[in-house]
Amino acid sequence: MSAAHILVVDDESDIRNLLTEILSEEGYEVDAAANAGEARASRAHRVPDLVLLDIWMPDVDGITLLREWSTQGGESCPVVMMSGHGTVETAVEATRLGAFDFVEKPLSLAKLLRTVERALDAGRRRRGKGRLTVPPLMVPVGKSSVMRQLRSELVQLAGSSRVLFFGEPGSGREAFARFLHESGSHASRPVVALVSSTVRESDAETVLLGTQTGETVKPGVFEQAAGSTLFISDIEDLPAAAQRIVLGVLETGSFTRIGGSDPVPFTARVLASAQAGIEQRAAGGEFRRDLLAQLNTFIFRVPPLRDYSEDVPELLRYYVDRLVDAESLPFRKFSVAAQNRLRNYPWPGNIREMHNLVHRLLLKGGTDEIGLEEVERELAVQAPHEEPLVKQDLLALPLREAREQFERTYLQQQLLLCNGKVGLLAKRVGMERTHLYRKLRSLGVEFRNISEE
Repeated sequence: MSAAHILVVDDESDIRNLLTEILSEEGYEVDAAANAGEARASRAHRVPDLVLLDIWMPDVDGITLLREWSTQGGESCPVVMMSGHGTVETAVEATRLGAFDFVEKPLSLAKLLRTVERALDAGRRRRGKGRLTVPPLMVPVGKSSVMRQLRSELVQLAGSSRVLFFGEPGSGREAFARFLHESGSHASRPVVALVSSTVRESDAETVLLGTQTGETVKPGVFEQAAGSTLFISDIEDLPAAAQRIVLGVLETGSFTRIGGSDPVPFTARVLASAQAGIEQRAAGGEFRRDLLAQLNTFIFRVPPLRDYSEDVPELLRYYVDRLVDAESLPFRKFSVAAQNRLRNYPWPGNIREMHNLVHRLLLKGGTDEIGLEEVERELAVQAPHEEPLVKQDLLALPLREAREQFERTYLQQQLLLCNGKVGLLAKRVGMERTHLYRKLRSLGVEFRNISEE
């Protein structure tokens, strides 16, 4: 299986850096947090296999943080407390709250490593008694600068009441929204998700507002999300009636059930996702501009997977581990060559495509290692020509075909930028005009049609 994941929480940077370096050299995967806020965010992002938690920190002390985690329920992991001036009472309280062990500073590295091994072994035995299920959408995993920055931005938005998540289909917009939910004060309550495409014009009121017959109440999604988070996916798919209702509730802060007479306060935070182009749809009258203005108090752009491809190996391990746990599939690991191939794959379907690929490979079974040839068989041979160049899998083609495909797409896009003017194109790409004409003809690029358009 992949390396155990350890979270180090300590406000002293020297200790954090030392522990991160030593544990990484021991083969563990390590994240570090300087305070309780960073620790909460890291744990919301991914429950570690072990936490090394300092007791004395300036904002929220370790005992308070341990007490908070112990009362939340859900997934848990062993916690080893660290302190340079602890007392017997502190150690007793930490043990009562579920701490696995207590180590003193200055740290004896030999003792610490033995404690880490024992705690991880205890955690594995506990998890072995009952497999954990996996949510359908992953948390935003990755160590790249892109992902670190995105997680940092989400933590800063944790108190925001309305955030609109932009991104390509399959890019994990809901996962980012759920991470934002887990990072804020609503974390103890579940997210209520509304899939816009499932709402029909005829039943929008019932779905959103709920119904009331006498004392019998059937709550709609507004009421179900009370005190928590309502996530509306792909808001551009909301029918007109639903758009009108959502706008009214956001403007007034209350709603009335169908059949009821008393207004009900709307107390949920609203997060929504949309694809690029919704602004144009709003400008063209296909989506309410006033509703878009209500929802996009803050805009969070979720990048496509190809923008943080250095995280692909970690993402592959994540999906393997989670699917093995969730569905009891045989464990397999990706070879280095297979990982490198997938790092250079454009992932037109983003995170969802990766999940499906890993799922297929585990379901099919085979040797313990997933090799390059097996991965190649699973990937599409060639992306459609109408796809943008960044989404085309040129590595699936022989060198000559890949070069021609790149040149064709490159020159087509450059020609569009030059409004079909070959003379301007020649200057832009640095080619002699006569040679450029021959190249365009050999590649089948219709520059005359483009010019006429």
